Amino acid sequence: MHLCARYEPIKDPERLQQNFGVNAPDDLVTTDVWPSYKSIFIRRPKESDQSEEAAPNREAMLGSFGLIPHWAKDANIARHTYNARTETVAEKPSYLDAWRLGRHCIIPVEAFYEPDWRSGKAVATRISRADGQPMGLAGIWTGWKSPSGEILRSFSMLTINADQHPFMNLFHKPTDEKRMVVILEPQQFDHWLAAPAHRSKEFLLAYPAEGLVTG
Repeated sequence: MHLCARYEPIKDPERLQQNFGVNAPDDLVTTDVWPSYKSIFIRRPKESDQSEEAAPNREAMLGSFGLIPHWAKDANIARHTYNARTETVAEKPSYLDAWRLGRHCIIPVEAFYEPDWRSGKAVATRISRADGQPMGLAGIWTGWKSPSGEILRSFSMLTINADQHPFMNLFHKPTDEKRMVVILEPQQFDHWLAAPAHRSKEFLLAYPAEGLVTG
């Protein structure tokens, strides 16, 4: 079972506004999200870079969970590109353009699921912040033009090694490498969205184990 293939999105527009400062799109997703499902991600609007006027720093967009690179023939690749390993993100063809261009995004979630194998079989386990606040996960995004001319946006979660993490190393098979998503603090949101590509790795840190709970 792959890392973070399922997560619980924020279903309440008010909670989204209060915690992330964005207005929910009309079609806010209210079911758990799996690879290739549509859900929202938060990016820095293009106008923020092009105008001296006061443009909003963040906007919520609907996109596919799983990055669809511009050269993809169809959207099915999203089923395999939902987690981008930070060690190889700059080299993998699916991710390198979004990474090189610094297309940072935040994925707002209530919780994500990982398999707990300590019983000998995979038990899907819900993981959330201990303080009850939603999570803003660091990701990258891009746009893809379908053969019919439709523009589809998509995003991937960035992941880091968690072999030594006291909480996240409890999940996945004992023989598998342990991985975890990058959970940003609210005061980092705008810095992450605006950071140039060469500063991306400064943000890719493990979240404290005591800040996470199961259930």
